Amino acid sequence: MSKSETLSPLPDYLQPYANAAATHGGGFGSLLWASTHTQRARFDAIRRAADLSGKTVLDAGCGRADLLDYLVGMGVRVEHYIGLEAIEELATVAERKVSEHAQIVRCDFVVEPKRLFAATDWIVLSGSLNTLDTATFYKTIRYAFDAAIEGVVFNFLDSPFLAAASYLTWHPRAEVFAFAQSLNRDVKMLHDYLHGDCTISICKPDESQS
Repeated sequence: MSKSETLSPLPDYLQPYANAAATHGGGFGSLLWASTHTQRARFDAIRRAADLSGKTVLDAGCGRADLLDYLVGMGVRVEHYIGLEAIEELATVAERKVSEHAQIVRCDFVVEPKRLFAATDWIVLSGSLNTLDTATFYKTIRYAFDAAIEGVVFNFLDSPFLAAASYLTWHPRAEVFAFAQSLNRDVKMLHDYLHGDCTISICKPDESQS
């Protein structure tokens, strides 16, 4: 029996990942992405939507910390990386990447939103919103925005096209954009990389200009 199977009952939003980990362990299949191509497309959108170079970054629901590998491969040097992960098999793989500039914390940031308040410049949510119900989806974005120093960047499914599985949720792009602007008007939205997926970044107000 895997470690994830012993953590029962898990919240509904984590159960699909635990089920996948029971089959794939810490492999790519446990991330529930269709392919490495679609994962990279989302990472590319995150990089375009938010300048993470030289910043401290918290990756909420980091999986295997693949985002860290991607940033290193693209020559984007972050000052410090913190990954939060609740699925044991994925966290174990992510922990192999721990260094002076990278750490992994095993936790469920939905149950413990205080974990988001780590004094990091940017908070990234890549794929970690896709199994949340609508109320929790918006609440989590608000927590992340409040916790970040400079801003939050996240992707989400914006149509049924990529949300065919029963455990996936999607949200109308216009509604999410309006919510983002209710937090601050400095919002960037990208939906040119995968049909059915969208990336939004929300920058915090620049207090030095106030």
